[in-house]
Amino acid sequence: MTRGIRNRCLLLGSLLMVLLAAAVPRPTYAESGFKPIPTQFIAALAAPTATSGTGAEAWGLWTLDPGPRGVQLRNYEALVAAGGTAPANWSFDAGDWWLEEHGLIMEAPTLGLPPGRYLVTGNRAAQAVLTVAPKDASGAQAWSLSGGATVYDVTHLRCRSARYRPNAAGKACIPAAVPAELFPVAPGDAMPPVVNCSKVDFAVLFIIGIEG
Repeated sequence: MTRGIRNRCLLLGSLLMVLLAAAVPRPTYAESGFKPIPTQFIAALAAPTATSGTGAEAWGLWTLDPGPRGVQLRNYEALVAAGGTAPANWSFDAGDWWLEEHGLIMEAPTLGLPPGRYLVTGNRAAQAVLTVAPKDASGAQAWSLSGGATVYDVTHLRCRSARYRPNAAGKACIPAAVPAELFPVAPGDAMPPVVNCSKVDFAVLFIIGIEG
């Protein structure tokens, strides 16, 4: 390779890196007054097109990534044999359990978000400020996204989560009934139904900063 060609390659490579860097959304902590935090995860229950609403008291929050702490479906019997205590030391509730897109049984998130303002993203193209109000007299929590962003805009499509509960008394709603061949779930698709279970699909948002 001649020096001229090599220099042009280096220049093109540098230009490509600049363009790629510009294309990646970056947190705007300085402008917004937010400080970065280790990523936390919201399980949001809202229409993809919604920009605001109520019901954040039913949303979930994982302060730690639940994926690495999950239990493979094939290890469900071992989980039961351990009294429902997962290797990561969380407790499985047979009457109310969560599953993620790779077929991992997850620890349940903490339901209800602390009031405040969060910098959220779907790690795709958009960031927005999620404002969560204190609970009102009825216990409901209002929420809103800044800049006209929708829930879909800040949803991480590759992450899926669903909550499963028995849909009839005396009927077993258990992870062992989930067909393993249905995983992984394609980005944006619904989580699979499970016999004798009601299912609620949640969007997953990343919290990357908090106000303060």
